Amino acid sequence: MLMDETTFNNRLQELIKEIEKLPNSQKELLKDLAVETQTRQEQLAATAKNVAEAMDYLRLQIKYMVFDLEATRRENQYLRKMLENRPPHQHHDPGEDPSE
Repeated sequence: MLMDETTFNNRLQELIKEIEKLPNSQKELLKDLAVETQTRQEQLAATAKNVAEAMDYLRLQIKYMVFDLEATRRENQYLRKMLENRPPHQHHDPGEDPSE
């Protein structure tokens, strides 16, 4: 059974109230366990929040990378067309002096 944070905290508080009704010998151990459970749940919630924030950041970074890749592809196509359409006399072999 899954429960949200509010339900969990309410149920835990109910448990602590019931523990208070027990004899002292049993009460301290169970109360310590309940407090430890609450602390671990808070740590788990904080970790889940951090993971969600990291995932959001990762999604944003991926969107930027995809945008950059698409822009690079468009620029590459444009430059290839420019090379294909330039007049032959402007073509120089690598290593040749273009002023000759």
